[in-house]
Amino acid sequence: MSELRLVLASQSPARLATLRSAGVEPEVIVSGVDESVINDADPAGLALALAQLKARAVADQLVNADDTDDGVDDRTILVIGCDSVLELDGAAYGKPHDPQVAIQRWQQMRGRSGVLHTGHQVIKINNGEITHAAGRGAATIVHFADLDDAEIKAYVDTGEPLVVAGSFTLDGLGGPFVTGIEGDPHNVIGISLPLLREMIMAAGHSWPELWASVRP
Repeated sequence: MSELRLVLASQSPARLATLRSAGVEPEVIVSGVDESVINDADPAGLALALAQLKARAVADQLVNADDTDDGVDDRTILVIGCDSVLELDGAAYGKPHDPQVAIQRWQQMRGRSGVLHTGHQVIKINNGEITHAAGRGAATIVHFADLDDAEIKAYVDTGEPLVVAGSFTLDGLGGPFVTGIEGDPHNVIGISLPLLREMIMAAGHSWPELWASVRP
């Protein structure tokens, strides 16, 4: 069996940290895709479409690199793409970026529940060719604390909610503002490890093989 090369097509520190905590150290290649080209109105469909877009962009980069290099990379490459959105009242919310937008979202979310959707795409490359591609989504219900306006402003002022899907985190400063979840907690952070394990197996590999892909 050839050496396994694992590539994470995401710049999310939380996803990388989650994989590292599970004993996996992937190579990170940021896709650089324009997410605005995806206009799926369904939150679950949007998350999956964005994950597929990112993974395919990176997979194409790797295949094209093999075409131009002196020799084809004979390692098996697994590319993992993910994207997350929060569903509230049927609408999808990604990263707010703007402080006022984040404040308004938290005013909508406080004391309520939403669904965090994360799309996952796994693409396998052998001898410079894509031999397997599959996408799946995971959903986790998130219950939010009833924050007052002062707490919301203080949280937004930290900058954390501006750069995360749904304007909150489970594993950071926003942790105290999540009163409970129903489903996989890893999914809320941005990558469902149990689902990813199933997808890795469907691609013909075992989860422990990813431990062997750890790089110093």
